[in-house]
Amino acid sequence: MSKAVPEASAMSILVGIAVVAALYFGREVLVPLALAVLLSFVLSPLVRLLQRCYFPRSLAVIAVALVAFAAIFGLGALMVSQINELAKDLPHYQTTLAKKIESLRSAAAGSSTMERASEALHDLSTEIDKPKGNPSPSMRNGMEPNNKPIPVEVRQPDLGALQMLTAFITPLIHPLATTGIVAIFVIFILLQHQDLRNRLVRLAGAQDLQRTTAAIDDAGERLSRLFLTQLGLNAGFGFVIGTGLWIIGVPSAPLWGILAMILRFVPYIGALISAIFPLILAAAAGPGWIMVLSTVALFLVVELVAGQIIEPLVYGHSAGLSPVAVIASATF
Repeated sequence: MSKAVPEASAMSILVGIAVVAALYFGREVLVPLALAVLLSFVLSPLVRLLQRCYFPRSLAVIAVALVAFAAIFGLGALMVSQINELAKDLPHYQTTLAKKIESLRSAAAGSSTMERASEALHDLSTEIDKPKGNPSPSMRNGMEPNNKPIPVEVRQPDLGALQMLTAFITPLIHPLATTGIVAIFVIFILLQHQDLRNRLVRLAGAQDLQRTTAAIDDAGERLSRLFLTQLGLNAGFGFVIGTGLWIIGVPSAPLWGILAMILRFVPYIGALISAIFPLILAAAAGPGWIMVLSTVALFLVVELVAGQIIEPLVYGHSAGLSPVAVIASATF
């Protein structure tokens, strides 16, 4: 009995290592598959809605997939345009931010004892590092030494049309391939929804097909409502953040709204990460500190209202859970 327990533990560890290794080496296929499954849960209620309007299932799936991926590509194009516009103004924002940092540094430590001690140590280090010995005769006579370094400039040859096209397309190959795989998986999962459900029923509960089918259908509908609700709430969060930043005057407000919507899918720290770049840009673009304080207040208020009031009520209703249970699980 004592030998069986270590053997079982070792086998569990080996199985865990094998699963992690399989997930790591198969991530090129498994990540698009996971994204496709999540998207299929989100889009399946829309497909059912079109089917109730007497659309054939294949036509409903194609229409919903086209609209979904058109929205995704539209958001991506908007983000790229906002990034290009922001890149043009970055030198001006960098100068403003450098002035603010210098003013903060001088106001906080300009007259302190530590600052004066640091300056004295810096001067002393400069004196110590001065070269020793007498200067050479050429330097005493005001002449410069003859062994001047010869400047060398290395220039890359101009790229041809084919090389420029290759350099432009190469970074886009992997994202486009991943998007294509996700789109194919989404379409086939939505088209074969009933068949996949029946196969899972036969694998999971062949003894009681009626109860297993009802349980899987109920779980699928609840997950679809949950993911669709999460998408709606995060989209509303991003819209409110983007609108608020636009009112405050932060540059590229639509970009930060979309980024806040995307990053909020990351639990707990997503909203905090999405606030970093708008805060830096508010400090760089605003003449004073009102824009920074307004941005901080916007993120704090919206996140508190969404995370502590709206989400427990909405998620509890959509998932069939008590709001108290949702708050307790979020606390853990």
